[in-house]
Amino acid sequence: MRSVKSFIAAGAATLLSQAAFAADMAIAPPPAYAPAPVVEDFGGWYLRGDIGFSNQRVDRLNNLLDRNNTSSVQTLNFNSAGIFGLGVGYKVNNWFRADVTGEYRGNSNFFGTDRITYVGGVGTDTYHATKSEWVVLGNAYVDLGTWWCMTPFIGAGVGGARVSISNFTDQGIVTPLVPGPALASLAFGDNVAKWNFAWALHAGVAYKVTPNFTVELAYRYLDMGNGLTGDLHAFDGTNAIVNPTTFKSITSHDLKLGVRWDLSNPPVYAPPLIRKG
Repeated sequence: MRSVKSFIAAGAATLLSQAAFAADMAIAPPPAYAPAPVVEDFGGWYLRGDIGFSNQRVDRLNNLLDRNNTSSVQTLNFNSAGIFGLGVGYKVNNWFRADVTGEYRGNSNFFGTDRITYVGGVGTDTYHATKSEWVVLGNAYVDLGTWWCMTPFIGAGVGGARVSISNFTDQGIVTPLVPGPALASLAFGDNVAKWNFAWALHAGVAYKVTPNFTVELAYRYLDMGNGLTGDLHAFDGTNAIVNPTTFKSITSHDLKLGVRWDLSNPPVYAPPLIRKG
């Protein structure tokens, strides 16, 4: 009986000593995890494409023969034309990006009239022509913040425009003040294309559809400089003087729909936590 009591006492002492040892042990800390890296907004290269239409203006038409006029009232109009462009750019940060674009501006029909007076009579000239352009611009934009995936922006660009004037005709009728018949004339200008300095102002809003795909609606004011025809000559090819017609100061108010593809692949979600040790 004594041996059983001794065994029980020894067992109890052992349990008490182990409990005391466990109480003295430090509690192991929970596993440590590295903080999730900050997911930065995209900054890198992108491709872009644009389509749209133009609303073009020209200040006036000038020709050497105008020196004989005492007054001139011109009405000049272009039809709207399509715009098709491609470009490559780089987004520096959330606020600034830049790109280089090249675009073709389709054929726009031109129609104009010029009511003139000159010493000894009055007259009317009726003009027809076709115009198109290639435009290359370097552009810079400031993004003004993002709300509900929509980012308004403004920008400016400089570059060159190759303005082509073709199929120019000038049909004139002059009526002398002295009694006599009205005189009709018809002149043609050869096709000419010339490069000019061009500049642009941009404004619009972009909508981020996915992290890599953005759609934008934009307005652009574009100044393409002067257009030019060849020397005017009669239907039989005769031409007495050097007298090309200048389309003075061609500008356009453009409306464009564009898309941008980011060439980087920013993570859509934060990466999983990484356990240390």
